Amino acid sequence: MDANVKWDNDGWRGERGEPPLSDVYHSVQVTNKGSQLRRMAAFIGPGYMVAVGYMDPGNWATSIAGGSKFGFTLLSVALISNIIAIILQSLTARLAIASGRDLAQACRDAYPKPIAHMLWLLAELAIIATDIAEVIGTAIGLNLLFGIPLEIGVIITALDVFLVLYLQKLGFRWVEAFVMALLAVIAVCFAVQIAMSNPVWGDVIRGFAPTTQILRDPEMLYLALGILGATVMPHNLYLHSGIVLTRQIGDSPQEKRQALTYATIDSTVALMFALLINASILIVAAATFHVSGRSEVAELGEAHSLLAPILGFAVAPVLFGISLLACGINSTVTATLAGQIVMEGFIQFRIAPWMRRLITRGIAIIPAAAVTIWYGESGTGKLLILSQVVLSLQLSFAVFPLVMFTASKAKMGELVAPRWLSTISYVIAVFIAALNIKLLFDLAVGG
Repeated sequence: MDANVKWDNDGWRGERGEPPLSDVYHSVQVTNKGSQLRRMAAFIGPGYMVAVGYMDPGNWATSIAGGSKFGFTLLSVALISNIIAIILQSLTARLAIASGRDLAQACRDAYPKPIAHMLWLLAELAIIATDIAEVIGTAIGLNLLFGIPLEIGVIITALDVFLVLYLQKLGFRWVEAFVMALLAVIAVCFAVQIAMSNPVWGDVIRGFAPTTQILRDPEMLYLALGILGATVMPHNLYLHSGIVLTRQIGDSPQEKRQALTYATIDSTVALMFALLINASILIVAAATFHVSGRSEVAELGEAHSLLAPILGFAVAPVLFGISLLACGINSTVTATLAGQIVMEGFIQFRIAPWMRRLITRGIAIIPAAAVTIWYGESGTGKLLILSQVVLSLQLSFAVFPLVMFTASKAKMGELVAPRWLSTISYVIAVFIAALNIKLLFDLAVGG
């Protein structure tokens, strides 16, 4: 720790910098008048923005691969991952509301510059890995629905950054409304697909029970960590801590506690909805591909083409394509916002939002386009799963700081996390780190 660093009474170094997403900071009014339900309604939105990241194209790739190969077994991983996500996202809301900082700003104000810059680079890597999944998913969705070649679809995805800018110009509530509308489309599509696949519900329920087989089987563990990385995503921790601050929270302890309660309810309900979608993807894959003996389905395009002959419904592939495209578009909205929060928070470097988003998307397009051109659809499937495993490996570098900050009375004041919550959070952080170490060991030993 730097000997000459001056620490403020609130446990942070220096004054809080310019707020994240300053153009929409505190732009959503929170009224203290009217019913409690009306006040709560003002906080609905950020949780669903975060939930998008829990059902992005990377989730599709890992869930389809896991469901087709291992049936319903990995449903337990989806459930555990979602519980972990609910706890961690509640901590990000707590950090933002208590300190007025997003996670990136908190890391900058808590650690020496070399460590903060290392965490920034790792966060940027995680966002690029996330964006690769969004680019590929959106391109595949365009290909499945409109026949646009993957190579061209990858380039077209660069244009959706302007959609984000347009919506944000209308107001942040418009961004949230757009995201929630697409989530509704995705939910309807999967409800119909599950009805068509007609799974054995007893097997589905048993799939939610954890089994040690996941730890013993390296291939199953690889996919399990892919599901974990696709569910509990590092960029979502930065994103949530930033967009919670779009609300006019207030400065009194009572207002902050109320804001924390409402923000936690918002994210918990939204993530339970995300679990239904994630489980639906795996259930459809298990009930169609695994049951029919097609255990090697990993590519989204292959899954799309097999649905009609297996289910006997011509509309099934269309629903699959629509929901995939909606997921891809939704995820690009949130990933680009997270990129802006990370850059501004860690290094206080501000550029025009459209430039930041084009840079992030440009970096993501390069590997996605290269793999698409050289290896075609099979390569994109492998790249999708790999990107999710990379996210899992990056996760600890966001989780440990978050848990440490929210457990600190000096930094959090009256909103410090209760001891029981901090204990559970530390167990989660160590659990994620241990799984990743085991995965690296398995890969080193087994290839």
